[in-house]
Amino acid sequence: MQNPALARLVHDWLPEKTIEELQQALSIGEITSKELVLMYLHRISSFDKQGIAINSVLEINPDAVQIAEALDTERSQSGSRGPLHGIPVLLKDNIDTADKMHTSAGSLALQYNIAAEDSFVAKQLRDAGAIILGKTNMTEWANFMTTDGMPSGYSSRGGQVLNPYGPDRFDVGGSSSGSGASIAANLAAAAVGTETSGSILSPASSNSIVGLKPTVGLISRSGIIPISHSQDTAGPMARTVSDTALLLTVLAGKDDRDPATLSNPNRNLTYSQFLKKDGLRGVSIGVARDPYFSYLDEEEVLLMEKSIELLRENGATVIDSIDFPSAKEDLGYDTLVFEFKPDLNAYLQNTGENVPVSTLRDVIAFNEAHPEKMLKYGQTLLVTCEETSGTLTETAYIECREKDIYFSQIKGIDAVMDDYKLDALLSPNNFGAGLPAKAGYPSITVPAGYTNEGKPLGVTFTAKAFEEGKLIEIGYSFEQAAKLRKPPVLAVAEEV
Repeated sequence: MQNPALARLVHDWLPEKTIEELQQALSIGEITSKELVLMYLHRISSFDKQGIAINSVLEINPDAVQIAEALDTERSQSGSRGPLHGIPVLLKDNIDTADKMHTSAGSLALQYNIAAEDSFVAKQLRDAGAIILGKTNMTEWANFMTTDGMPSGYSSRGGQVLNPYGPDRFDVGGSSSGSGASIAANLAAAAVGTETSGSILSPASSNSIVGLKPTVGLISRSGIIPISHSQDTAGPMARTVSDTALLLTVLAGKDDRDPATLSNPNRNLTYSQFLKKDGLRGVSIGVARDPYFSYLDEEEVLLMEKSIELLRENGATVIDSIDFPSAKEDLGYDTLVFEFKPDLNAYLQNTGENVPVSTLRDVIAFNEAHPEKMLKYGQTLLVTCEETSGTLTETAYIECREKDIYFSQIKGIDAVMDDYKLDALLSPNNFGAGLPAKAGYPSITVPAGYTNEGKPLGVTFTAKAFEEGKLIEIGYSFEQAAKLRKPPVLAVAEEV
């Protein structure tokens, strides 16, 4: 970096800064948003494209510096819009932005797709004064392309995202892989990911950050490349629960284009009000051990036991080894298979003339025409989805949708929480993500420590619909008591 003063800030001051700390520095003139953008761009250059080469950022907003300058001017003339004014954030590559950036879901078939209008998520961020710094790499088609071993974080457009805690050792998690890895490595203040089943919780736990998968309907899905209207949602990914709460407040909202948002009974909440250090006191948490703990090795189980003990020490009532019959139900992903075709086809009708595909059938044909680039891991799921009618009239679809609701809600999360009088369920990493995904219920994952090898582990809490405030309260209290997050040691020092 040519500016020595900024170079020192990049190295010594910027890493692990919270949004509140950045906002304080901006408010007193210690830094400007323009300088903040330049610092994050320098880290992206040094660690994402060189050195450790995490490969988490797919594309930079070419207008980011000018947007920052405009927000600096606005701050000096009329003050700050709020907590995100002038704060750089990254968006997953399936979230539309009406600017010079592309939205491709990681596929070369959509590499020239420039959205005609902002997604609801992007509009909310811009209205709050946030700077959309760029798009993050992701597992192609949100890991709904093939059953033939595509690794988390791989896309034909962006290549492979690596885990900054162990690029050659640890899974980066998916499909919001770039969002998780970039925030872990301090390449932006926060990011937005999306989840259908585990795609926020997995990279958050794998990269030792906080990820919140909200209730379906808390955040509008308009302008996001879909998999399933029953399960899709965007959500915040950050290094702290407090930053997650700030971002969630901005992202949540009513959108007439997304009917799911009309069912939210808690509109206009400020989620920072739930940041209570004593938030575990009097809370009842059920530990969903079977089958989820069986996926852990012995060392990881010990880390989870420490987390459970910490909950007790801070006033929570922990009900261990709850009987959770529906957790063992094999619900499969048939609902997604039926919903993907009509949902994707509807999205593709609004892409521009430069996009060579307008249906799922076109995507499959494009991939077949470019097999070396597009079919490294095959496209078995895309082909299976194309074989459905696309009308959602199949008896098999209606039956599997009813089964999902019954076993995830009525005889699932609702039943077990009512029976044990629980405020939340606890599970490790994203291993318990399937049922809340099918129920459309919220979960939050928070860093729970590291193995001796340095592999991150996350503890995940799940609640009923639209109880994000309760999850933030639990997650924040746990985080403040544990203080377990450590930034990754990025092996190659930056050049200054």
